[in-house]
Amino acid sequence: MKQLGKISVVLVLVLFAASCADKNSPNYQFMPNMYEPVGYETYQGVDNGLFPDGTEALLPVEGTISRGYMPYEFENTPEGKELARLNTSPLDSLNQEENLVKGAELYAIYCAVCHGPKGDGQGNLVKREKILGVPSYDDAARNITVGTTYHTIYYGLNSMGSYASQFANEKEMWQVSEYVMKLKEDLTK
Repeated sequence: MKQLGKISVVLVLVLFAASCADKNSPNYQFMPNMYEPVGYETYQGVDNGLFPDGTEALLPVEGTISRGYMPYEFENTPEGKELARLNTSPLDSLNQEENLVKGAELYAIYCAVCHGPKGDGQGNLVKREKILGVPSYDDAARNITVGTTYHTIYYGLNSMGSYASQFANEKEMWQVSEYVMKLKEDLTK
């Protein structure tokens, strides 16, 4: 009998607490700092006296490059592309077959959807008329070289954006560039 009395008292207290709850007003916060974050601006904070203007960190020194990254020597200008025309592939010519096989794999993933598997400008998106004006590699007016192909992959050209971020490293971009030149040779035969 005592058990039933204790259970009924607890039940009445729970019902009383539940009936007093107002869903339109917020409850008490146990640790308000955890629920209400303080917004900070990047590189702005408390003036600690270490850096000027109360910043938390400084920008890298001008001309600094990331570890493992080598900047491309030609600019994204028509003059830079003409300078890149004379650039040759740095890949080892003794491994040309391996480079062409890897270049073909990467070309099928990134390029063939627009440029076509043969490089004739008849990719899947062109056939469906989603993209227009994709040139064939055998177009005499294009006069592409392995250097200009790499430059186009690196910076993009016209409606084609840069694909440099798609590849793991520079070697892969050179492999695709060499494969494009092989496709150009096959089309001009």
